[in-house]
Amino acid sequence: MASASRTEVVDVEINKLYDVLVDYAKYPDFVDGVNGIKVISQNENSAEVEYSINMIKNFKYIIKIKQERPTRLSWVLDSGDLFKKNDGEWKLKDLGNGKTEVSYSLDLDFKMFAPSSVLSALTSKNLPIMMQSFFKRAKSR
Repeated sequence: MASASRTEVVDVEINKLYDVLVDYAKYPDFVDGVNGIKVISQNENSAEVEYSINMIKNFKYIIKIKQERPTRLSWVLDSGDLFKKNDGEWKLKDLGNGKTEVSYSLDLDFKMFAPSSVLSALTSKNLPIMMQSFFKRAKSR
């Protein structure tokens, strides 16, 4: 099992960032390792999204997402061939003047053995890079 969390303050208006976070179909354009996205369903309050990711080989999984505009996205694993658990959330706090405090947390457990070095890379090392890709995307809008 692996867990990670990180909080940053970014110079992006909260609604702009939220809009990027819920635009799941665009993730393959800017999130490294995401090969494909299938939005199974989505409305203002929830979404069900299938991810195709490449980690040595291709894997797919489906998460159910609760959307609380503009302050929170949380998800739980529905099914997939890689994870036993994939639960997490984005929390956004409007700091005013176009600044947003962003907290991201993730709990993962794999169906197969994963060395601790792989888990560490997936959670702590890649987390800042992944978050920056969302911030950069939101700033460019």
